Amino acid sequence: MDAAIKAQVEAGTMLPLMEEFYTIQGEGYHTGKAAYFIRIGGCDVGCHWCDVKESWNADLHPPTAIEQVVENAAHYSNTVVITGGEPLTWNMRPITEALKAKGLQVHIETSGAYPLTGKWDWICLSPKKTKPPVAEVYEQAHELKVIVFNNHDFKWAEEHAAKVSPDCKLYLQPEWSKREQMLPKISEYVMANPQWQISLQTHKYIGIP
Repeated sequence: MDAAIKAQVEAGTMLPLMEEFYTIQGEGYHTGKAAYFIRIGGCDVGCHWCDVKESWNADLHPPTAIEQVVENAAHYSNTVVITGGEPLTWNMRPITEALKAKGLQVHIETSGAYPLTGKWDWICLSPKKTKPPVAEVYEQAHELKVIVFNNHDFKWAEEHAAKVSPDCKLYLQPEWSKREQMLPKISEYVMANPQWQISLQTHKYIGIP
């Protein structure tokens, strides 16, 4: 990578952009809302069931100036979701400040594995077993979304719920390939523990990105 481009990536004024698209938020608290998604490449958390493994290698995704991404987002929606990969691998301050300057609501979906950078209206924390969240992300998360792959994940979810603020929304979401097996168990668990809610990947059910 050219030294000048590398310096801009490190500063956060360019980011390895995998894709950007306008769609309906399919998961968690904001399910059903129109949103512009910005997917940033690069992730070393490495979940075996990840459905966007092509995002892991940042070198596959071209460093892109954030100005054009911000303009694209502002054209489509007043809500922007930055996801990955793991977006906190990079400095999120420049892009979030630029999005906020456009009057946009800025959300992040993160594993919390890296310190929080950027200005956020909504932080969705989805912790992963391979690289646990840092303390500050627990403290600031608005939403905890735990992916349920097996029976042990209920206990694991409670361990993370104990670390977030009392106002944080709690969601259990079946891993897509295990949804038929785990959804009845999640339903039973939520009825017994109503502080939790169910999150579904509704975008996959209705056939949109």
